[in-house]
Amino acid sequence: MTSDHHGRDGRGPAHAATLIVDNIPGLVALLTASGEVATVNRQLFDYFGRPLDELRRWTTNDIVHPDDRPHVVDVFSRSIASGTPCETTQRFRRADGVYRWFTNRGCPVRGDDGRPARWCVLLTDIDERRRAEEAVDRARSELAHVARVSTVNALTVSIAHEINQPLTGIVTNAGTCLRLLDGGRPDLDGARDAARKLLRDANRAADVIARLRALFSRQDFSLEPLHISDVAREVIALASGDMRRERVVLQAELADDLPLVRADRVQLQQVVLNLLGNAVDAMRHVDAASRRLLIRTDRADGGHVRLLVRDTGAGLRHGQLDKLFNAFHTTKPGGMGIGLWISRSIVERHDGRLWAEPNDGAGATFAFTLPAIDQPPA
Repeated sequence: MTSDHHGRDGRGPAHAATLIVDNIPGLVALLTASGEVATVNRQLFDYFGRPLDELRRWTTNDIVHPDDRPHVVDVFSRSIASGTPCETTQRFRRADGVYRWFTNRGCPVRGDDGRPARWCVLLTDIDERRRAEEAVDRARSELAHVARVSTVNALTVSIAHEINQPLTGIVTNAGTCLRLLDGGRPDLDGARDAARKLLRDANRAADVIARLRALFSRQDFSLEPLHISDVAREVIALASGDMRRERVVLQAELADDLPLVRADRVQLQQVVLNLLGNAVDAMRHVDAASRRLLIRTDRADGGHVRLLVRDTGAGLRHGQLDKLFNAFHTTKPGGMGIGLWISRSIVERHDGRLWAEPNDGAGATFAFTLPAIDQPPA
């Protein structure tokens, strides 16, 4: 052992300690109480290939990668000043000029007075692990990019399909309306019917745009104290025409003694309207005499209120439940598969929960809960 890497000579106890330090599987340095490098083990000396004098100037030379040096010096200086252990990750320059990643752990060795008498620093080579982690991060980023592109493609196809249907109807019914009016004897009743269909399709197209705006909107909620039964009544009034046309018998059990919830009225209406619309759609292919829809509001456990929509439609298979609220998952021909996803996002943003379950008999039940508040409406 020579003094140019250990900083001392001799064959006594110090020599035995040096042998131990030299056989530690890592790069070790012993520092003075003020943080100056006093001695290093053989592994550290071999890695850097520099005399002890240069190792002592590590805060100003190129031993530490220039990008890492300010952070390492800052952490190390604060550790020395406070007498607390420190740990950093940085690149150290090998003797051949290559930088490799290390963890750098510094621990104080305290004297009888409890103050640091010297410091022990252990450098552990983590270069291969760090590069493997970076490779995994790159792969994950590339997969995320592919997923985003696939999602955008799927959304574009869904939007095109969803909007194309009402637009085709608008063009067809507008042409029909003109033809019925341009004849020698205008068919006013037929023209009115075509105009009504034209308005229906225009409203469908507008609804698609509204759902997409809700999907991508980042505006804050306009929260206010609401009675969930009032929201349900407002939506029932909006949806009653569709339910009559589809010959759905509605049963409303709306409690008037419920506590208030704090919510965005429009977005909560959107959730209820989506649940009612899905229930009506689910009953289109069952016998008209069996089309019954229940909407109920009541109290739930844990200081919450609940809104429940139960239909007698095709029902849900247990395998569907896991995917039901995923974006782009739909059981309706031509559907976008984002309604339930948006609805769950809205409910969860209100600190609530939305779920679905198959009925014991025909159909399915969708329900959500919201936390109740004690504040009366303004």
